[in-house]
Amino acid sequence: MTTKGTRRQFKPEFKKDAVALVSEQGYSISKAAEAVGTTANNLRRWVKELKQEECGLRLDAGERAELDRLRRENKQLRMEKEILKKASAFFAKEMK
Repeated sequence: MTTKGTRRQFKPEFKKDAVALVSEQGYSISKAAEAVGTTANNLRRWVKELKQEECGLRLDAGERAELDRLRRENKQLRMEKEILKKASAFFAKEMK
């Protein structure tokens, strides 16, 4: 019988500091991962993700939050537009 483990969550600042060990201080990925207490695969993924963010191929957390907010706002505005369109059609019939 196996029990479900919980996944550790790492803050973005922690990830950036861990990646800096590799990119700025010359640590190997395995040594840096051991030093910060994560796996080499995690650190390898963080390095890749940070490079993609820097190149503009991936959204960072702030951009992702803004995109989500804008999508919600867009959905709300579309619903309001639809309501106004229906109300306009209703009142146009009433005026005839």
